[in-house]
Amino acid sequence: MNMDGKVVLVRIEGRVQGVGFRFWARNEAEALRLAGWVRNEADGSVKAHIEGPSDSVDKMLERLRIGPPGAAVANVSVDAALPEDNGSGFQITR
Repeated sequence: MNMDGKVVLVRIEGRVQGVGFRFWARNEAEALRLAGWVRNEADGSVKAHIEGPSDSVDKMLERLRIGPPGAAVANVSVDAALPEDNGSGFQITR
């Protein structure tokens, strides 16, 4: 990752499961050339690990605050994280 890289762990809450959120998030992340993963959580939220150039990560965070059609995002919390990029792009983990 280059010097202006950013790595975040994001929790998205609201109506975010059963609306194609993970697949939408993967497509958005791939379009922005980001690495990481996205998954559903048992509490009904979606969690994502996102890494890449700071401007691209910031664009992804803006998109996550809106979500795909059918979603109703109530809250997005963002925490700094450590890099995990293993060269596999952006994955749906479960």
